[in-house]
Amino acid sequence: MISITIIEHDLPFSFVEHRRFKELLQYLHPDVKVPSRRVATMNVNNLYDSEKKNMKCMLSKVPSRISLTSDVWTSCTFEGYISLTAHYVDANWELNSKMLNFSHFPPPHLGREMAKVIYGFLEEWGIEKKIFSLTLDNASSNDKMQDYLKERLLLHTNGLVSGGEFFHIRCCALNLIVQEGLKVVGPAVNKIKESIKYVKGSEGKMKVFKACVAKVGGIRTKMGLRLDVITRCNSTFLMLESALVYRRAFCSLAFDDRSYSKLISGSSYPTSNLYFMQVWKIECLLLQNFSNKGELISTMAIDMKTKFDKYWSDYSNVFSFGCILDPCFKIKLLKYCYSKLGLDPIFCQTKLKVVEHKLYTLYNEYVQMYSKETKSNVDEDMSKVGKYQLDTYLEEANLSNKYHPNLDVL
Repeated sequence: MISITIIEHDLPFSFVEHRRFKELLQYLHPDVKVPSRRVATMNVNNLYDSEKKNMKCMLSKVPSRISLTSDVWTSCTFEGYISLTAHYVDANWELNSKMLNFSHFPPPHLGREMAKVIYGFLEEWGIEKKIFSLTLDNASSNDKMQDYLKERLLLHTNGLVSGGEFFHIRCCALNLIVQEGLKVVGPAVNKIKESIKYVKGSEGKMKVFKACVAKVGGIRTKMGLRLDVITRCNSTFLMLESALVYRRAFCSLAFDDRSYSKLISGSSYPTSNLYFMQVWKIECLLLQNFSNKGELISTMAIDMKTKFDKYWSDYSNVFSFGCILDPCFKIKLLKYCYSKLGLDPIFCQTKLKVVEHKLYTLYNEYVQMYSKETKSNVDEDMSKVGKYQLDTYLEEANLSNKYHPNLDVL
């Protein structure tokens, strides 16, 4: 229990030697033996090894393929780190996400080195033959990394489904698209950001700002000032939202604080079945705003659409599958979405046929993988297996959200 307390509350190992903690335990039981910092360290490491062993055993029993997400970044102390998370559906049809590795990873963060490290993680966990996909952000080094890793995984028999066609999944690139649009209003957003940083810079400045809030009156909110984080596009929205609430207070501060007045006059969950829909909505909004009467908005939309097309000229097939496998959506939703993008009807039909063909290709591979018949017999006459379950599913009417409000796709 002491080990779990140290882990869960991020306490130093020396916590067990704190005088008040030892007094507490001895009060509860006079004969208690309080572990030393060295023993506490050993106990935590032993607990980690035990949990890791259990996790490895659990992963070996996962009936499905395992999808991965990974990220590499540099801390404020310029130390490099790499993470790997596994996502899988267990035997009870529950979706699980487990952080497998969070490791020190010194530069250079090049594709080949990253591929070696991640493949080492997969071997360590014994799942190198069970991988379906890997989702990464849109760095060029990640593109190289997944090439090397895919090549290595394909050396195994049935190492990847469909020869690795569905292995690499790009992240939504939403932040990159938003940052492109924000460049148009960059100076204004930057002034707001600097204003908030100024106010939050010291206790004295916050005190003066609170006095300005009281002076202007009418600002009744518990919302505090928020700063954005460049890697999270929604944080810019939250920052602007909070700044608007206190707009009059900032104006008052400009009159009362000469240093601040100089500053402002001068001058960074969607689930897979819903993912397709969200990306489609973004594209529709961008297209709608091409002809926006506000020149600023139309310029933002054009710049953002250019960035959008770079990553989403074609929607990911895997996420199209996620949409089709939601019984409330199926292929009808794809037809509707494509029709609203102003595409040629024949081109829309072609896109649908490509998605459907790839879905059946993936389905057939799983049929062959899990069929009791030999591969040659299955290839010889698939009709003997009976009507495809996929055919039956697609031919059935869509379920209505009205009658299945809490539908769990899994």
